[in-house]
Amino acid sequence: MRIVIVGAGGQLGRDSLEILGKKHEVWAGDTAELDITDQEQVRGLFNRLKPEVLINCAAFTAVDACESQAEASMAVNAKGPELLALSCREHGCRLVHISTDYVFDGTRPAPAAYLENDVPNPVSMYGSSKLAGEEAVQAVLDNHLIVRTAWLYGIGNKNFLKTMLRLAVSDPGRTLKVVNDQHGSLTWSWRLALQLERLLTTDLTGIVHATAEGQCTWYEGAKFFLDCMQVPYTMLPCTTAEYPTPAQRPANSILENGRLKEHGLNLMIDWQEDVRLFAERHRQELLAEARA
Repeated sequence: MRIVIVGAGGQLGRDSLEILGKKHEVWAGDTAELDITDQEQVRGLFNRLKPEVLINCAAFTAVDACESQAEASMAVNAKGPELLALSCREHGCRLVHISTDYVFDGTRPAPAAYLENDVPNPVSMYGSSKLAGEEAVQAVLDNHLIVRTAWLYGIGNKNFLKTMLRLAVSDPGRTLKVVNDQHGSLTWSWRLALQLERLLTTDLTGIVHATAEGQCTWYEGAKFFLDCMQVPYTMLPCTTAEYPTPAQRPANSILENGRLKEHGLNLMIDWQEDVRLFAERHRQELLAEARA
């Protein structure tokens, strides 16, 4: 299968290239290789590579920056996916588009989860731009798969778990305050890449949720990870109100993998099992990066 991965410099793009590259002909590029907001660049890529599947991992993911850079976030998160979908339609290509829990407002009391058919209601510019991207893909292309995920971490690039580790090892005497009233499912990008590989063996279309099973708060997740990494730390829980940010975050980011389970496709496992395996597999690399 000829697969193109755009946004390949991120966590999921990196892991998807590693996994899919073992069995498929894969071209992977980041923003330096392809600006998805440039129609001519998108057309040129399709004419040159003629992909059968395109996986769009490209996104403007700086949630707080989206608030002050609304035009840029809409360009990357909405207009870009639309251009990709238009070229997919022209070339008979399947589009797998990665989206987010931030399309929901998070007002549902935890631990109740959001399902694929729940009505979105984003509360941030990031969420609004990602929802606009979903809607653009749906309007243009029938052969699409929109994969919503949440709370991603991986060995590539920056993420919440890496930040917690860096803070802990750089100043062991520091007391870390971490938000304890936002709920979600820490999801390993490597596991999600395996899930994408499984989905590509099907003809499933529409929206699917794909996050780790179970749920925690940021505070609970950080404590569990640092315990797995066997580093000393001092941590206290705090509220969202005590840690104000430009963008509003959903208090509940828990997604139910309803359609994956309905079709017998769910490969996602409990978040604690994956965090433990992630720490075991990458402990030395993670510590070296954090200390650097």
